[in-house]
Amino acid sequence: MLWHNLEKEEIFSKLKSSEEGISNKEAAKRLKTYGKNELKDINKENVFILFLKQFKSILILVLLFAAIFSLIINHILDFLVIIAIVILNGCIGFFHEYKAEKIIDKMKTMLIPQVKVIREGSVLEIPSYELVPGDILILSEGDKLTADLRILESNELKINESIITGESLPQDKTSKVLRKDLILGERKNIAYAGTSIVSGNGRGIVIKTGMASEFGSIAGLVQNIKEDSAPLEKKIEKLSKKITFICLGVIALIILIGLIKEQEFSQMILIGVSLAVSIIPEGLPAVISLILAIAIKKMHKYNALIRKLPAAETLGRTTLICTDKTGTLTDEEISVVKIYYENKSIDIDEKNFFFNNKKINPKSEKSLMYLLKTGILCNNARIEKDEVKDRIFGDSTEKALIISAQIAGISKKEETEKEKRVKEFSFSSDRKFMSVVRQVNGKYINYVKGAPDIILKKCSKEMIKGKLIKIDEKRRREINHICEEMSSEALRILAFAYKEVPEKFGQIYAENNLVFLGFQGMLDKPRKGVKEAIKECIGAGIKVKMITGDSESTAKAIAKLVGLNGDSIDIKELEKLSKEEFIKIVKEKNIFAKINPEMKFKIVKTLRESGETVAVTGDGVNDTLALKEADIGVAMGIRGTDVSREVSDIVLLDDNFKTIVKAVREGRKIYENLKKVIKASLSANIGELFIISFAIISSMPLPILPLGLLWVNLITDSFPILALGFEKEDENIMKRKPKDFDEDILQKIIRFVLVSGIVSCLISLILFFSVYKIDIDKARTFALTSLVFEESFIDLSCRSEDKSIKKLGILTNKPLLFSVIISAVLQIALIYSPFSSIFGLKAISFAELVIVFFSSSLIFLFFELAKILKIKI
Repeated sequence: MLWHNLEKEEIFSKLKSSEEGISNKEAAKRLKTYGKNELKDINKENVFILFLKQFKSILILVLLFAAIFSLIINHILDFLVIIAIVILNGCIGFFHEYKAEKIIDKMKTMLIPQVKVIREGSVLEIPSYELVPGDILILSEGDKLTADLRILESNELKINESIITGESLPQDKTSKVLRKDLILGERKNIAYAGTSIVSGNGRGIVIKTGMASEFGSIAGLVQNIKEDSAPLEKKIEKLSKKITFICLGVIALIILIGLIKEQEFSQMILIGVSLAVSIIPEGLPAVISLILAIAIKKMHKYNALIRKLPAAETLGRTTLICTDKTGTLTDEEISVVKIYYENKSIDIDEKNFFFNNKKINPKSEKSLMYLLKTGILCNNARIEKDEVKDRIFGDSTEKALIISAQIAGISKKEETEKEKRVKEFSFSSDRKFMSVVRQVNGKYINYVKGAPDIILKKCSKEMIKGKLIKIDEKRRREINHICEEMSSEALRILAFAYKEVPEKFGQIYAENNLVFLGFQGMLDKPRKGVKEAIKECIGAGIKVKMITGDSESTAKAIAKLVGLNGDSIDIKELEKLSKEEFIKIVKEKNIFAKINPEMKFKIVKTLRESGETVAVTGDGVNDTLALKEADIGVAMGIRGTDVSREVSDIVLLDDNFKTIVKAVREGRKIYENLKKVIKASLSANIGELFIISFAIISSMPLPILPLGLLWVNLITDSFPILALGFEKEDENIMKRKPKDFDEDILQKIIRFVLVSGIVSCLISLILFFSVYKIDIDKARTFALTSLVFEESFIDLSCRSEDKSIKKLGILTNKPLLFSVIISAVLQIALIYSPFSSIFGLKAISFAELVIVFFSSSLIFLFFELAKILKIKI
């Protein structure tokens, strides 16, 4: 239904309503038909499902399989440890996702808005969820709309629709019929749920509620988008499959060798499964979850709330950020940034005025002060004092004029007390200007502001250095040219003028032959630090594209201010393109204007299909489709809607774009440290594999008993591996291209893993063979102890691919240093404890312990020498 096309009488007829509204009985009936005026939860998962999702990884399933076999072969300790690790991993993931959901819930509005409706000719105040189609709603400044309305009456009604359309400026609303087929942002007689009234008042008739509203329909579309796995989840899944394949291969190989050697089939199955259990890095999933959890806590301090564990790392591999403009790159608050008077253009920031980049004192400029004073005397915004500071209420444009005057030291309160209001000739969409007559010292002065073209036509003189100079045609053209130049910078321009009038005056006399004072140009300014953040993104190889509902000229102007280079295109041009042209243009252009939710979704989907890892920022319901489609959806915590936060992966608690850069840096650090963790974990386990495999193939006694393998994994695969997650990031981490983070982890580390496995296997076997024919228990003590030391040295070697310990510093990762020391102490304690015999060990002399230690350190020296000689391993 195109409600904006219909006359008032047609609307009343279709909704079976009238100027007096519907009856309470009819309202109750319609509430049952249409349901409550509220949004349903967006695919909200219950707590149990959220917990079960933590166990869907193949590696977790392999661990469960290994645990069951451990139970079958009566390895109860193995079974208990593996099950404990699996549950710990699930609890870590669940806890952080559940905690994030609770924070999101707290962000929701706790109070249900009350609205004023006309029913049976009387004004009632009801909860917003009781609104039904046909209700007549009374509209006032400051109201937040909770249903879609057709405007019936508008008294200078202005509504902020950025949450739906992306338009940064408040939109004038009218009750007039609009016959054309218009897009959402152009339907000036329709008001949407989720928007807020900036100024004015009026009445509207409810046409849609709840999920049927534009706000609700976009929220509903989100539920149809299938949620894709995060890149880290895919990577770990891929790695898990490879580990599973290796495990099955090892089992098959051992069974085959055993059968060739005429061993019992059942016995070989048990040995093969035991060996496979020793290969699996049992603690890896829990360690990865813990590292992500620690990083998430740190990101929270940066005001980035991570809702899902893998999202913390995914942001680090982002290749492209699609950002909206209003409220993300900009403050969503109009400010005066440029003023023109006396043929001078000056700039203004939060504190000062500048001419040719030099600070000036506005009080020394008479014409400037008079222009600024006119801006606050021809102004209906009001200032109210609260416990903290003065707050300005009213139209955003008029608020900006008050602030620009305050920067110059002009107080609205003082000026309005000196000059009493006599008469106002109000602004209207037809007049496009307003004027206020004030009395001061027996004089009557009419202060005027409005559209430049209208005001300029009404001016016959101009104030220059305190004198009134007649405006000739040449000067009029010059002023018009200045106005065009300011407009090209996407500034919203207001012209200012005044006129002294007699005590008895008429409107026509008061508003003609005015004295021109100048222009004030306004803009929704970029947020602090955004320009630097975008520069850092570009330096890190991350492309940035702006997608906004604003006009192309405004989008280009903001892009220029924040350092975002590239061509622009609007929705009308995009809709004309073929599929192939669309793909090409979306890759090429950096600025997209007048974009609706469906087109934003299409752009993001196209970029992802082109191989980009896409992060999308957004705060409004118009952003939710794209937020969910993206690899990483980044919602705003302050300005954002509940819907946008619920479908996002990350919520910026300070709404600051530069927080994304901090999160990207942390995400990249997470990836680098996870790679080190996986490298160290697999390197340690591969050494165990080689040792046991060699013993089985050569039919010699096992150098390490199965319980010994579990002990090694327990003290070396836990805290030392986890401590690698505390490694500091490389100073050049934000100068690397994102493609460096899109590598195959196993392929990248396989050479190191194999070399470390072979070297540690050789050292342990040499020590074992040195005494195994004399004393098998001492030989096993040598082998097991050397393996513990070697895996600790491997952990130290994994701190960096190319930097030696001398460059890194031994104390720069204290958690790792302490954990490897603790591992060594635990192993030594086991050797000399009463429990050593359970593991097939025995006490050895101090001299023998020193020999084992220094023999084990050879693996560390080997890798350090390779780094110094720049030999890639």
